[in-house]
Amino acid sequence: MQTSPKTINDISFEEFQSEILSDYKIAMTSRECSLLGRREVLTGKAKFGIFGDGKEIPQLAWAKVFQNGDFRSGYYRDQTFMMAIGELSIQQFFAGLYGDANIDNDPMSGGRQMGGHFGTHSLDEKGDWKNLLEQKNSSADISPTAGQMPRLLGLAQASKIYRNVNGIHSPKFSDKGNEVAWGTIGNASTSEGLFFETINAAGVLQVPMVISVWDDEYGISVHAKHQTTKENISEILKGFQRDKNNKGYEILRVKGWDYVELVETYQRASKIAREEHVPVLIHVTELTQPQGHSTSGSHERYKNKERLDWELEHDCIRKMREWIITHGISTEVELDAIDKNIKKQVREGKKAAWEAYQTPIKEEQQQALQLLTNLANSSANKVFIERVVTELSNVAEPIRKDIASAVRKSLRYVITEDSVEKDAVNEWIDAYLERIQPKYSSHLYSQSKKSALHIKEIKPTYDASADDVDGRLVLRDNFDAIFKKYPQSLIFGEDAGTIGDVNQGLEGLQDKYGELRVADAGIREATIMGQGIGMAMRGLRPIAEIQYLDYILYALQIMSDDLATLHYRTHGRQKAPVIVRTRGHRLEGIWHSGSQLGGILNLVRGIHVLVPRNMTKAAGFYNTLLESDEPALVIECLNGYRLKEKLPTNLGDFKTPVGVVETMKEGKDITLVSYGSTLRLVEQAAKELLEVGIDAEVIDVQSLLPLDINHDIAKSVEKTNRLMVIDEDVPGGASAYLLNAILNTQNAYQFLDSQPQTLTARAHRPAYGTDGDYFSKPSLEDIFESVYAMMHEASPSNYPKLR
Repeated sequence: MQTSPKTINDISFEEFQSEILSDYKIAMTSRECSLLGRREVLTGKAKFGIFGDGKEIPQLAWAKVFQNGDFRSGYYRDQTFMMAIGELSIQQFFAGLYGDANIDNDPMSGGRQMGGHFGTHSLDEKGDWKNLLEQKNSSADISPTAGQMPRLLGLAQASKIYRNVNGIHSPKFSDKGNEVAWGTIGNASTSEGLFFETINAAGVLQVPMVISVWDDEYGISVHAKHQTTKENISEILKGFQRDKNNKGYEILRVKGWDYVELVETYQRASKIAREEHVPVLIHVTELTQPQGHSTSGSHERYKNKERLDWELEHDCIRKMREWIITHGISTEVELDAIDKNIKKQVREGKKAAWEAYQTPIKEEQQQALQLLTNLANSSANKVFIERVVTELSNVAEPIRKDIASAVRKSLRYVITEDSVEKDAVNEWIDAYLERIQPKYSSHLYSQSKKSALHIKEIKPTYDASADDVDGRLVLRDNFDAIFKKYPQSLIFGEDAGTIGDVNQGLEGLQDKYGELRVADAGIREATIMGQGIGMAMRGLRPIAEIQYLDYILYALQIMSDDLATLHYRTHGRQKAPVIVRTRGHRLEGIWHSGSQLGGILNLVRGIHVLVPRNMTKAAGFYNTLLESDEPALVIECLNGYRLKEKLPTNLGDFKTPVGVVETMKEGKDITLVSYGSTLRLVEQAAKELLEVGIDAEVIDVQSLLPLDINHDIAKSVEKTNRLMVIDEDVPGGASAYLLNAILNTQNAYQFLDSQPQTLTARAHRPAYGTDGDYFSKPSLEDIFESVYAMMHEASPSNYPKLR
């Protein structure tokens, strides 16, 4: 089911007629899927539906110019397009609606996303790149409105990099940068800040990006007059229109029901973007939404009769049908026959999808029923188990929850019994959960051979006469080695280019590697993040620099909803191994304090979060990550750039292991756990504690996500029997995360002789200045006195009360 790329002028009437009727069939198929899909939700077979009805004809025109190697970054109404490029069948459409966890049945996400969220496979089942130039590509959708826009920028920028940077070998990713990134968005969602930030950034960067705005005058139930100034997004964006003196956009407008004009408009947009690398915005107006926003409500509630009548008259498929008949391409009778056949095909596809979804579950249901029947016959509580059996057998259309719940509840009735039948049920449910759980939980992180956890540590080496240098020089020279070693690597961010970053960790590298590989970016953190995601999805190795950790908050939604979920929501079929570089910890002031880790940790599961204590450790993390295929956030210590470190001789090659802690000082009385800049205070406190007879073990976490995969902290606590976690985040933040992992995951509670404690910053942001830092975050004296107090409680005679 794919449209022909030929233009109208290239083909005979018979070919023209065949192509038009093929397009009509795709449009009708998509519409019938929408209509029947809504019914499936209302009958309870599907949970939620949001469909592309009313947008069919412009998506057909778009599909005609979408080429192999191109990328889509769209939203959840592009089903017709996906059908037109041959990447969505009727059966797959309904499999997605049912949440089929079989990736072969629902290739979009393996049941992990709602219907309407579309993606193609960039990776094979082993996690290796496929040849993206041999297929039409769609980055996996997300629901947050306008959230697809930052990623779109990066997908387009990759073409610019591939076209203009020499030395990149990219046979799977780009043909001299000739690929276009195509974005779609609803007119109401253009009110989001992410849309405007992306529009501005793309105009500055001049990348081959085409944005289609589907305009049906409503956003959910809210009319455009409440959404957009002048009720017209292309009107208010006129200032972005390029002219002979200024670069900018080409802005095109076209009615969404005019098939011929749509085809010509998309051909023009493709030519401009592909050949000139100029961004294009296509405002597609006079569209309709025949079933309203979603299955959550009816549009008759908020559209008046005049609007509903207008929508019926201007339905894009109806208009296409009228045009086909008027121009003698087909007759009403012939089209009616096509419509009837398509309705049948959609019903059959729906039925096949439901049967494919239900068949394995019903087999599991029968297995469970047999085991539970055997259990009942062997149990004194037969009557209670038989009731469960009856309830499960009466479920005509089971889901896995029904099965697992029934089996687990039945085991409650045989707690005090011993039998072969009970053992069989226990074995079955354990094996069932072990087999089924990954269908819903796998691939949060890479499961390939390139996982960061598989990359072994390589320690830095030094000459005997190695000089002490500023830590920033270790970073700078290591980045230099990285850019030589990896031609596809690049870095960009605020102040990253001309001045070599705010702390001079990139000093002189733009002059050496050019403005595209070491680039300045505007003050727009969300799209800096999006640039990294999109370019990483196309085989580049971007390092996206967010100047300070505090500024991550501007990009946190994109990190959380897009980057952190990408590998998971595609069931391991897409990845974006972008490295996010930032700096934080212990700077003096509310807005540059770097104390948001508790929030970040709980929002970015799926991204490694690394907290090196110095620049050598940071450089080692960059080297590790560039050999892996996973995204990560690296937080450099703000107050460490001018501290002295030895300059390694194996720059670009030494590696800091991910998920491995380091014991900085061994001790026997208490385990002190920390990271980043605060670790230096802990180390100093440990030295001073020796003066009063307290021998503390100091552990540098280094990696927060993942944390201590070898459980070395628990091993330390087993030796010392006491634990304190010291952190500069707010109470209940990162320290609570660390304590939970140590006590509940590593089970270190069993080794404790004293109550474990956390020492954190105050609940407020840190006040300004050195005194603000001292009285807002844990100080050297705070650490000393807190440890001493724990030891006093344990042995008052050996450690008399301090104060």
